[in-house]
Amino acid sequence: MNIEHIQKEIESLRQELKSHRLYEQLETIEDIKIFTQDHVFAVWDFMSLLKALQIELTCVSIPWVPRKKGKLTQFINEIALAEESDVDLSGESKSHFEMYLEAMSRMGSDTRKIEIFMSKITQNTPVSEALDFAEVPDAVKNFVKLTFDTIYSNDAHKIASAFTFGREDLIPDMFIEIIQQTHEQESFKDFLYYLNRHVELDGDSHGPLSLEMIVELCGDDQQKWSEVLATAKASLEVRISLWDYIADTISNHKLEK
Repeated sequence: MNIEHIQKEIESLRQELKSHRLYEQLETIEDIKIFTQDHVFAVWDFMSLLKALQIELTCVSIPWVPRKKGKLTQFINEIALAEESDVDLSGESKSHFEMYLEAMSRMGSDTRKIEIFMSKITQNTPVSEALDFAEVPDAVKNFVKLTFDTIYSNDAHKIASAFTFGREDLIPDMFIEIIQQTHEQESFKDFLYYLNRHVELDGDSHGPLSLEMIVELCGDDQQKWSEVLATAKASLEVRISLWDYIADTISNHKLEK
C-alpha cells in the first residue's frame, strides 16, 4: 500500500465532499452565520491535531534534542506559526481560531456554544464534558470525538492521516467551494479573509509535504498504511456527516422563514 492507493481509495469520499449540497446553500449572510456556529468547532480542534504532530515531529521537551526529520519539523513549525500567530485584516497577530471567532462576532453569528465550550476547556474540563455542557449537536460531538480519539491513540501516522486527508489536503478544495458561493459584503469581509488565508497557506507546498509526512511515518509498515487508510476514511465520513447536518439546518431555517 502507498500514497497513490490511499488517494484512490478515498477519492469517492473527497468528491462527495467537494460536490456537497451544502455549498450551494451558502447564499446569504444568514446561511453563513448558521454554517460558522458549528464549523467553528472544527477550526478549534484542528489546532490540537497540529499540536499533537508538533509533539511527535519536533522537540517540545527540555533538555532540547534535535529531531531527525528536518523537512517535516520545518513543515509542522511553519503551519503552527501561521495557525497560532497569523496577521488579521487590521495587521494584528492572532491565531486563526481567534480570527474566525472575531469574524463570527462581526457578522452577528451565534457564538454562545463555542464560548461556553472554551470557558470549560480553559477550566481543564475534559473535551467530551465541555461539549455536553455547551449542548452542541451530535454531528459536532462526533467530529470532535474522532479528532481526540485519534490524538489519544498516540500513533503519529494516524494523527498525520487525520491531519492530511481529513483537513490539510482537503481545505483548499472545500474552502474554494464556499468562497465561490459567497457574495462579498462588508459584514463578513473578515470571514472571507480567513478563508482566503487558508487557501493561500494550504494550497501551495503544504499538501505535498503532508503526503511526504505520511510516507515517512509509515515506511514499509503495511499495518500503519492500513490504519492510515482507515483513519482517512473515518475523517472524511465524519466531515460529510457534519456537512449533512449543517446543510439540513440551513434548509430547515429557510423553510421556517
